[in-house]
Amino acid sequence: MNRARPQGGADPLLERGDHRADLEGALEAREPEVETFQAKAIKLACCFVGLQGSYVTWGFIQEKVMTQRYATGMFPSTVFLVCANRTLALVVAGLLSLYKSRVLRQNAPKAPFYQFSPCSLSNIVSSWAQYECLKYVSFPTQTLFKSSKVIPVMLVGKFFHKKSYPWIEYVEAVGITLGVALFMVTEKAKKAPTGGVEGDSVLGVLILCVYVFCDSFTSQWQDRVYKTYHVDQYAMMFGVNFFSLLFTACSLLWTGEMGLSLAFLAANPAALANVLTLSLTSATGQLFIFYTIKKFGPIVFTIMMTTRQMLSLTVSCVVFGHALGSGAVAGTAVVFGVLFYRTKRKYDAATRATS
Repeated sequence: MNRARPQGGADPLLERGDHRADLEGALEAREPEVETFQAKAIKLACCFVGLQGSYVTWGFIQEKVMTQRYATGMFPSTVFLVCANRTLALVVAGLLSLYKSRVLRQNAPKAPFYQFSPCSLSNIVSSWAQYECLKYVSFPTQTLFKSSKVIPVMLVGKFFHKKSYPWIEYVEAVGITLGVALFMVTEKAKKAPTGGVEGDSVLGVLILCVYVFCDSFTSQWQDRVYKTYHVDQYAMMFGVNFFSLLFTACSLLWTGEMGLSLAFLAANPAALANVLTLSLTSATGQLFIFYTIKKFGPIVFTIMMTTRQMLSLTVSCVVFGHALGSGAVAGTAVVFGVLFYRTKRKYDAATRATS
């Protein structure tokens, strides 16, 4: 006897397939599991290693480009280096966004494109101020300001974005700042006179204030865009670098430094190789920056970048034969001691919340 077909002529195999599809859809629609501490720790470690590897290399090559004399002289334009970095980063971000949407078919949320321009402009200004301030203040003064960025980040978050931080966050920020500052101040490298200023000026301190404020504003604004529009790191990277490339290219064309820099690269292949290395490490570094800010927030990111300053100076001292004092070792112990305590505190808080 032939088995009767279901009403409407539906094939039982297809019907079973539909049930399987419904089951798979239901499984996909389930609420995602809470991420474990081990998974977060692995991601945090990857972000840390990626940031350090990218930017320690970037800092070393940057110092090399800005201090060494090529066959035809010194590199003519710092703005051109920023522009070159943004160009490659823009290409990388565009390709990653295209791959995600066309190949993986994952359409990420989008933000109004103009939302990326404020943090792009602040990033350019902070980069300019970082170099310009050295005309008016000493290197140790600049370093102290740079190593204290954790506190401005928290202040910007508190007064501009109405965020609140527990008192222990401020204690940890001060501890890390003091540790890095101790490392920098006790560093024994002797810098030869290069015609720089002999003392700090009010203008130099004001430029440093512009630097720390703009740098703090950049990470806080990116965090705001992430939380408001839920964009991914590739969209953030593309938007920020698009406006950065636009602003820096206009500046280079206006001042005539674009043609001068291109002619310099054509006459100095070693400079071209260094610029390409700078651009590559800057692009990979930005990927880690955006993911770190999105996943762990601007405070963790700033702690990592503060530690990167210490590692960059260590590499510079070793490569160029600078001597390090016992204070540098003490500063290292303070920084990583605070980081260890912070990690343990976060873990304890997560354990209590899930128990």
